[in-house]
Amino acid sequence: MTDIKPFPVIAIGAIHYDTIAHASETIRPETSTPARFAARPGGVATNLARSLSRLGVSVRLVGAIGDDGAARELSRQLTGEGLQLETVPRPGFATGQYLALHDPSGALAAACVDDRVLAEAPADLFDSLLARLTADMPSETLWFADANLPADMLRRLVARVRPARLIANAVSEAKAIRLKPLLADLDCLMLNRGEAVALTDLPRDTAAEDLASALVSAGLNRFVLTSGAEDVMVLEDGAVSRFQPRATRIIDVTGAGDALMAGTLAALARGRKLTAAMPFGLAAAALTLSSTGALADGLSWQALHQFDQMDKI
Repeated sequence: MTDIKPFPVIAIGAIHYDTIAHASETIRPETSTPARFAARPGGVATNLARSLSRLGVSVRLVGAIGDDGAARELSRQLTGEGLQLETVPRPGFATGQYLALHDPSGALAAACVDDRVLAEAPADLFDSLLARLTADMPSETLWFADANLPADMLRRLVARVRPARLIANAVSEAKAIRLKPLLADLDCLMLNRGEAVALTDLPRDTAAEDLASALVSAGLNRFVLTSGAEDVMVLEDGAVSRFQPRATRIIDVTGAGDALMAGTLAALARGRKLTAAMPFGLAAAALTLSSTGALADGLSWQALHQFDQMDKI
């Protein structure tokens, strides 16, 4: 298939300043552990937007920031990467921050987040901005929202962008339930097993097939359901397909799910159906797992396309 010029994407959600610690030995509580530290932009919507920009997709990033040094540094770096920022400043709030501690294996040992700048925002925070964007952007624009948005804000977003295609990410088990009343309004939901359990109220040991059936019954039209190293389950056109994650040497799990999402959206923006887009998402996740941080140095549309062509040989 010849790639068309990708449709633009508007990503709405968390804009964080991440601090990532990679320990040189297993992290133990109540004592210090030698580690390497790195600071970079983060948050689901931000990770997606940065990756999409690398993948040749025009993207606007919508979010809330504080009036502080972190906001200024994030604005400098993200605009330098080619992102179009549509941010709303909230004086008196700190810009969102995330702290993650990783064991030598790359596994996440612990994490903390301060997201009050968005979590405590009024539901109408983005209303005027969204009114402008919906008027200015082409009808083919793909809209993305992460469940870091408060529930009332998500409801207003759905009403404002309809009938455009809205793709969402469930973010976490605690935040996934914010999307429960809106599932039928989504073009696609990207979530993991724990988030699916939270949305369906099923036991944690429920078989993947039963979880998928429950998500269909809940009203979803399309979804991408991940479960660690197990198969990714994809619903499209009433049928569920399975995709096996790529084998790779894991250096850092940070951002792998966001990369899978970005690779998939980059292919959707080029006119592919969801099942045809998944190999690009899986390739992006593998590249990210084998790199440090949420954005792999080798991430590009050409790199993902080469992965896809290798699968067809």
